[in-house]
Amino acid sequence: MKVDYIQHCGSDLSVVNAARVSFDKESDFISDNQLADKDKKLIKYLSDHDHTSPFNHAFLTVRVKAPIFVARQLVKHKFMPWNEISRRYVDSPPEFYNPSPLRQRAEDKKQGSSSDTVEYSLNPAYQYAYQCYTNMLADGVCPEQARMVLPQSVYTEWYWSGTLGAFLDMLKLRLKPDTQQETREIAKMIAKIIKKYWPVSYETILKEIA
Repeated sequence: MKVDYIQHCGSDLSVVNAARVSFDKESDFISDNQLADKDKKLIKYLSDHDHTSPFNHAFLTVRVKAPIFVARQLVKHKFMPWNEISRRYVDSPPEFYNPSPLRQRAEDKKQGSSSDTVEYSLNPAYQYAYQCYTNMLADGVCPEQARMVLPQSVYTEWYWSGTLGAFLDMLKLRLKPDTQQETREIAKMIAKIIKKYWPVSYETILKEIA
């Protein structure tokens, strides 16, 4: 699994000035990518009082590679455009997510899995599914239907864009220790990008959970 940075727009200063415009005020960086203390305090105030709109004036686009079952958890978040590879059009051999060992089921269903593991090979299931898929294509079945036999462990890739505020909302949920481990791994990679381009917002909002 991986997350690649594509582009971003705005900075912590964008958040500050989106808030200060209410009073017809504006701040400047005191040095490269640094905010004055008063502006850092403002970001904390915005976070503490759930004033989220100023965080929606900065934007991020990433490209994510993850198994389908992970992607389907992440796609649920609102206001984050999503454009994904489609096996309706792509003929390259599918790549399977193949973790080993596997995690055991947790006693608490909300947790999903525990830190205990089980030795189990997924290769036979993957080989059978892939053989069915290639046989269907060879027999003339269209790709958009042949893909039905492929498991959720097939990797997919997508462009994912959103405001800083939208990404922060997603991360506050997906970085929690009770989320699925694979989903949390993607969230951690995105959090590193947030930390690079919006360090004050990161330290204020995500430091305790990232």
